[in-house]
Amino acid sequence: MMTYEQDRTGHLWRSFHDMLQAGSPDVLRENANVDGKSPMGLMSKFASESAKMYTVEHLLAPEVREAMEQNLIYPHDLDFYAAGTTTCCQIPLGKLLRGGFNTGHGHMREPQDIKSAMALASIILQANQNQQHGGQAFPMFDADLAPYVRKTYERKLRMLRELPLRDDFDLEREAWSMTERDVYQACEAFIHNANSMHSRGGGQVPFISVNYGTDTSDCGRMLTRQLLLATQRGLGRGETPIFPIQIFKVKSGVNFRPEDPNYDLYKLALETTARRLFPNFAFLDSPFNKAYDRGTRESEVCYMGCRTRVMGNVNGEETAVGRGNLSFTSVNLVKLALLSAGPEEFDRRLEKAMDVAVRQLHDRFRYQAGRQAGNFRFLYSQGVWRGGERLRPDDRLGDVLKQGTLSVGFIGLAEALTALYGRHHGQDEEMQRQGLRIIRRMRERMDRETRDSGLNFTLIATPAEGLAGKFVNKDRELFGTIPGITDRDYYTNSFHIPVYFPIKAADKIRLEAPYHELCNAGHITYVEVDGSVIHNVAALDRIVRCMAENRIGYGSINHPVDRCKTCGHGGIIDDRCPGCGGAEIERIRRITGYLVGDMDKWNSAKRAEEADRLKHGR
Repeated sequence: MMTYEQDRTGHLWRSFHDMLQAGSPDVLRENANVDGKSPMGLMSKFASESAKMYTVEHLLAPEVREAMEQNLIYPHDLDFYAAGTTTCCQIPLGKLLRGGFNTGHGHMREPQDIKSAMALASIILQANQNQQHGGQAFPMFDADLAPYVRKTYERKLRMLRELPLRDDFDLEREAWSMTERDVYQACEAFIHNANSMHSRGGGQVPFISVNYGTDTSDCGRMLTRQLLLATQRGLGRGETPIFPIQIFKVKSGVNFRPEDPNYDLYKLALETTARRLFPNFAFLDSPFNKAYDRGTRESEVCYMGCRTRVMGNVNGEETAVGRGNLSFTSVNLVKLALLSAGPEEFDRRLEKAMDVAVRQLHDRFRYQAGRQAGNFRFLYSQGVWRGGERLRPDDRLGDVLKQGTLSVGFIGLAEALTALYGRHHGQDEEMQRQGLRIIRRMRERMDRETRDSGLNFTLIATPAEGLAGKFVNKDRELFGTIPGITDRDYYTNSFHIPVYFPIKAADKIRLEAPYHELCNAGHITYVEVDGSVIHNVAALDRIVRCMAENRIGYGSINHPVDRCKTCGHGGIIDDRCPGCGGAEIERIRRITGYLVGDMDKWNSAKRAEEADRLKHGR
């Protein structure tokens, strides 16, 4: 009989073999933001598979390894476990710009205009992107950059005052106009940088998110407006920018009502998402988000593009700024349901699986906390992570990292309900009650762990990409093809209504909304819109308002964004461009929170899921 070590070694070499065979490409497509076929992407994947094997064999407890072998849990980013990295962080951009920062190759002084400020923002992202294994975000992009818009205006004004001009020349108006042009160019350059800064050995660009929309100052408003306009214009040939993921923070009294000072920016955000799929929308008035709002920008809830949310903190200030998720582990709800004779047995199995996941997160936290600050020089020495600037290079990280979050996630609520009851939560209200009961039970377990451990344990609606196919493939081997459960190439992400189930947009929003409050580590709801919405922004407004009314925390709207690579024609394109007849079509689609223009990078599970997506009628 094959030993565990032999099986793992065989798996590793099979993975290496698959990477070199054009006919078995899924191992190179776990992350659609990575060009796995490039030389450096391929080398990164070799390293990734080897690192996972080392972690499983040497760093995981036997009960964790057993749960993984049984396909019950999955610790994410195992390839980065040994390095001790954390998942993500909301970077305090304003703080870094005001004091200047050191990239390790010299000190960057405080910028004196908006072009320099946004160039340094790109440098910050590039300096930080190899310090973590997940995404990075700016939580209040408009407020952090507004001072540098002001500096630009004052510089323009001083320059104009030195020129011999007519007495009736409006200096302030001209200076403001010149500043506006500079801000637009700075935003345009930032977007281009975000889509061209290849990192991690050249395999991918940094996973970047920016939050904005609530700064009502003239300078903050200008920054937001020009960023939206630059996004609408697109890249050099009109391509839709993939990064940064943009999140417009919706807040009554600020931008959501016609009388609000930033209402015009909200309307511009709708026009922009109609063209480019971004921005997404964060709803600050939802009770579980509003609870943190103390009237400061730092206390506003913000999101990572994929869905991650970090706010509650039993070890310090309740803010996202300078904090992030440490790691997360997902539970396979479908396998638990298939093993169970009924709901009571399912509950017992779920509790046991969560105990193992929590144990694994504790172990990983201790490993991360034992690392030295000097191993992550930019992340901690520059104060990107809250309090890190006080650490000496040989200091351990526990006192800083305890402000981060440890999260348990889940996948396949819809299929689990079908296995237990014969139908899912999109089909009737009783199943909705059962679904909420399951997820509430998971959240209560996390809250209890927070109280008992003094660490920030949270529940996340897992953004499964590669995992969506991994779980179902293994379960199908054991249980066979079961209609409504294992008969597709993917499990439904987290609490979502299945993409193939016909349902109206308003009903989908209403049914998914209660799960947002339970999933305090992150959540998202999508709506699929039929046809082009460029000339129907009012329809998008109705959807966003429906999300707000139902207390969604974070949402986005999907619709086709196609572009002919030959002539640049944009719109909905079937097989050939209606303008030039070209067949090379760029099709921008959303995958687990971010956009991808080359669907050849999608793994087979996510390609199958995208093909199954039905439009949500009104």
